[in-house]
Amino acid sequence: MNKFSVLVFSLLLLSCAREKPDPFAGTIVDLSYAYDSTTIYWPTEKGFVFEKGPEGMTPAGFFYTANRFWTPEHGGTHLDAPIHFYKDRNTVDQIPVDQLIGNGVVIDVSAKCSADRDYRVQVEDFEAWEKEHGKIPDGSIVLLRTGFGKFWPDRERYMGTNERGQEAVAKLHFPGLHPDAAKWVTTSRKIKAIGLDTPSIDYGQSSRFESHVTLFEANIPALENVANLEQLPDQGFTVIALPVKIKGGSGGPVRIAAVVN
Repeated sequence: MNKFSVLVFSLLLLSCAREKPDPFAGTIVDLSYAYDSTTIYWPTEKGFVFEKGPEGMTPAGFFYTANRFWTPEHGGTHLDAPIHFYKDRNTVDQIPVDQLIGNGVVIDVSAKCSADRDYRVQVEDFEAWEKEHGKIPDGSIVLLRTGFGKFWPDRERYMGTNERGQEAVAKLHFPGLHPDAAKWVTTSRKIKAIGLDTPSIDYGQSSRFESHVTLFEANIPALENVANLEQLPDQGFTVIALPVKIKGGSGGPVRIAAVVN
């Protein structure tokens, strides 16, 4: 190969490298709430604790700060691993990373949830979405928009009660996924994960958590307290939902981002 050929070949390689698409090109939407004293947890949980550590200039002349925090696995924007409600299913660290990254779809049921805060997302809601947009693509991460994100961090409006303790659980009122719809989406479609903008994939009045059980039997994790779903289109975006990798964990805080194409 002569010098001219080498130069042409090098220029072609450089051109191909420049034309390689950026997987993160587009608008990035943060779908997570920050953790602080207002973060919403289940009524039986203590909540998020932030302990301030040293902060300031050191004798050596550089700035240094380090804090501590404590949190239950389930609270704030977090992931439920399948082990949470089904024996011998994936713990947080066992969920394949590629199951937490995928094309996203938003199914908007906010109008129905506005009329009924105990609404449970039905099979017909999935079918209505598909009638307009086509079949939910295999490998999708499905996000259910109930509209309850607008109430965060007002516990009473978001959860139905501001009370704490076991007695408060019976007073929870917020939308979730109907068990029949959970069964449909796990058997009729091939999704990677599912999430919503409420504290639980089961509605507030659930006592058997059947949607959790159905999803987790199929090793499909759930994302709860997802933020800013109103900023997403019905489809045409990528979801990245990577939790703290807690070995043996049943769940944990997750930073979720959507890249809108």
